[in-house]
This record gives sequence, C-alpha cells and structure tokens, in this order.
Amino acid sequence: MPKLVLIVEDSDACAETLQIALESLPGLEIRILPSANDAIRAVREAASSDAANEVAAIITDLNMHRAEGLYHEALTLDGFDLIHQLRAEPRFARLPILLISGDTDPRLPTRALQQGANAFFAKPYSPSAVRRKLEQLLCS
Repeated sequence: MPKLVLIVEDSDACAETLQIALESLPGLEIRILPSANDAIRAVREAASSDAANEVAAIITDLNMHRAEGLYHEALTLDGFDLIHQLRAEPRFARLPILLISGDTDPRLPTRALQQGANAFFAKPYSPSAVRRKLEQLLCS
C-alpha cells in the first residue's frame, strides 16, 4: 500500500513542482490540498480505522491565501496553525511535516523547527532538496 504524502499549497505551480519531484519516489501517493483546513480534515479522516492508508508526511506552505467567499478570516489557517493542531494530538506527534515559506524573516527557520516542523525550506527552494529530506524522514 502506498504511503500518502500531502502537499498543502495554494499555488498550483508550486504544488505541481513538488508533485513532479516526488512522483519518482516509489511507494508514494501524492495528494495536493489548497488549505491547512483541508489538510487537517484529510489527516484525521485517513487516520480513521476504515481509511485505506494513513498520511505518512506533509509538505506545507506557511502562508496560504484565503479562499474568497469560502472561509471567514478566523477559520483560515496557516502552516503554523496546521502544525499546532496536528502536534496537539498525540497520534500525530511524530508525523513528518516540512514547512516551506517565501517569507524573508531570518528567524523563520528556527521558529519553524521550534513550532514543530521537521524541516524548513525557504522559497525559492530546491525540489530535489525537499525530496531528499522527505526520503530521509520517511526512512527514519
């Protein structure tokens, strides 16, 4: 059964680039989701006893644009919110989460790791570097 990896990204181009980089890894099923809200729902559903397979890892953007008309601002989560909600549940404490951001704050990589991300990549990032880190996390 393939391992499910979620790409949580509101930019189609970024999501597709990551998908292409990961498709050559054997035994993975890649699913792209546009929001942290969707990712939390997918992780919880996949962890249910009747789901085909659980989520093995998440690659998420930090800042995702709000979907106009679909969510109130308070209901739209960012990458840190996604990490916090999943890490709050013991069953997801060890789920590998890779965070990607275009923010230029030099403290962000350290903050990402302190918040519970397993790795941080600044945009523009190397898709092959993300792939290598994902491989490392899935094999450990």
